[in-house]
Formats: sequence, C-alpha cells, structure tokens
Amino acid sequence: MNSCTAAAATSAPAKAAWPAVWSLGLGVFGLITAEFLPASLLTPMASSLGISEGTAGQAVTATALVALFSGLLITAATRNIDRRWVLIFFSFLQAVSSVMVAWAPSFDLLLVGRLLLGVALGGFWAMSTATAMRLVPAAQVPKALAIIFSSVSMATVVAAPLGSFLGNLIGWRAVFALTALPGVLALLWQLWVLPAMKPENVSSLHTLIKVLKRPGVVAGLLSTILIFSGHFAFFTYLRPFLEKVAGAGVDAISLILLAFGVVNFIGTSLAGHFISRSLRHTLALAPGLMGVLALLLTLFGHLTLLDGVLVALWGLAFGMVPVGWSTWLASTVPDEAESAGGLLVASIQLAISAGAAGGGIIFDMNGATGVFTGSALLLLAAMATVLLAVRVKPLATTE
Repeated sequence: MNSCTAAAATSAPAKAAWPAVWSLGLGVFGLITAEFLPASLLTPMASSLGISEGTAGQAVTATALVALFSGLLITAATRNIDRRWVLIFFSFLQAVSSVMVAWAPSFDLLLVGRLLLGVALGGFWAMSTATAMRLVPAAQVPKALAIIFSSVSMATVVAAPLGSFLGNLIGWRAVFALTALPGVLALLWQLWVLPAMKPENVSSLHTLIKVLKRPGVVAGLLSTILIFSGHFAFFTYLRPFLEKVAGAGVDAISLILLAFGVVNFIGTSLAGHFISRSLRHTLALAPGLMGVLALLLTLFGHLTLLDGVLVALWGLAFGMVPVGWSTWLASTVPDEAESAGGLLVASIQLAISAGAAGGGIIFDMNGATGVFTGSALLLLAAMATVLLAVRVKPLATTE
C-alpha cells in the first residue's frame, strides 16, 4: 500500500478504526448523492418549477458556492469543537437539506435547501483527509481515503441513473426525499462508532495564507480548479446533451449514467495502483483523457452508443481525480491537513460554481456542444499545469 511519508506529522492511532471510516463513507454517499441529483433531474426540475434548464443548473452553483466558504471557514469556526460532533452535524444537515428540497414550492426555497447542503459538503471535504489521518495508521491513510472516495463513486452509480429512472416513475421530489435516508443512517452510525477527536492545531485564517505560500500549493489548487470546472460543466449538462444532441430517451440516459457510475467506481479502485507508480502522471493523465473525450463527444455526440462508451471512459478517468489530489494534499501539507483541505475544497467548489454557472450561460447561448468544447479546453489546460508547475513529493511504499 502506498503511503505519504510525511503523513506521520499528524498523530495517528496504533490501530485502524475501520467502522468509523466506513461510517464516514456512508455519510459521503448521502452527501454526494444529494449533490449529484440535479444533474440527472435537471429537465423535470426545470419544467416543474417553470424555469429554464440553465437556471435549474444554478442549484448546483448555489451548493458549490456555499461549500466554498464552508470549506475555508469551518476549521477556524469549529477549532474548539470535537471533530466527532462536527462530522455528525454534517450528516444531520444533509438529511434536512434533502427534505427541504423535496418539499420546496419555489426555486427560491429549493435554493435554501441546497445552501444547507453546501455547508455540509464544504465542511466535510475540508476535514476528510485530516480525519482519515487520525482514524488509521499513517501507512493505511491511502486505503482509508480510497474507501471514502469509493463512496463517492457508489453515489455516482446511484444518483445519476437511479435519479433519472426513479424521477420518471415517482417524480423528482420523491427522489430527493429518499436521499434523506442515508443521512439519517450515517448520523446514527457515526454516533455509535466515531471516536472523540479533539482539534489538534489552532487554525485561523492566517494559517490558510501560510499554507498558500508553501511551494507548489497554488499550482496544485489552480489545477484542481481547472479540472473540476471542466468536469462539472460537462456533467451538469450531460442529460440535456444526450436528449437534444443524441436524441436519447430516459432508458438510454439511465443506462449511460449507470455505466458512468460503475466505471467511475473502477477508476477510483485503480487510482492507488497508478498513484504508486507516479502521482504526477496520474494527476495529469486524468484531465488529459477527459479533455480528449469531451472533444470526441462534440464531434460524434449524435451517436448514442458511442456516447455511452465515451461517457463511461470519462467516469474511469474522473474516478482517479479525488484520490489523486487527496494523496497530493496528504503528502504536501501533512502538518496542516485541515487548513489545506479547506483550501482544496474551496478551490473545487469555486470550480463547480464556475463550471455550472458558466456552463449554464453557454448552454443557453450555444447548447451542450459549446459547453463540452469549453470543458475540453479547461481540462487540457489542467494537464499542462500539472506537468509544468505542480510539485509532487515522493511517496513511500509500505506493504
């Protein structure tokens, strides 16, 4: 198992608390399922609320924008609170958010529910790497991160195809109501198995500035902004693309999204294998492949079967992204993992906001093909940034 040598800088237990790691995985499953649902339900949401698909896509933007500030501020705001209770609170917020969205009579109230989700998303991701480093021995941190991010992939499997399929059967509101269930279950499980985790470092906004000044950190954050902007511009408007360019029906779209999720899970599982050989090349390979795939979709998007293959390959490439950048974070800033995690989350959420918002504007003006072209340019720029400017520390290998 590969491990970041510097991870030992954060206190780690002698024995792994795997039930706690899995409970966090369930919490992540609920958070990401709720986050991704608008992508598969964009058309019925827009129709029901009497708004355009581009406007409905701003539900993703609102969540990401709040998550940006939550990721930056949560460490300092909760610096005196046991991390156990902070993480449990995030599961509670996810359940409340899902119920609010399901019952919202207007787009404005729906946005309030999405804002609550943003608080939980940003806060959890800011603490995820640091929490993994406190629940398992240093050599097993990559395995713990893989479990957590496998939950992301599983949520992708469920949220996209089942959201589309069930939305057609029971309505988009009922689908959102169902997403409260994993939040409630995660909350109960975390109450049972999460150990007390008192804050180790006194973090402040000044700490964020100090982390930013470290060599290579800004370049890494810029790369994540480019990657996630490109990905979410693509993913948020994938269903309208498949409907309007490929002429795909609900069943075909559900199968394509299922393929994306399944292969995304495989990509997450393979990430450790590629990272152990070259973290830098893994970080560059993923956006490079995604950029090429986006260009191919703009050229051959009218071929539904080929679209399915290309979208699945996109899922494979994107599956490596979260594990790769979390490993980069743990090896680059192990002594300030929460503050660095906040910066990484802020960068990602800024990217999601920009991708969804910019994608919505481009979609309303030039359609999904224009969105995918812009996505490709961002992703290829990310690959170049990784290869030319991102500093990567060597990883130690532990059997």
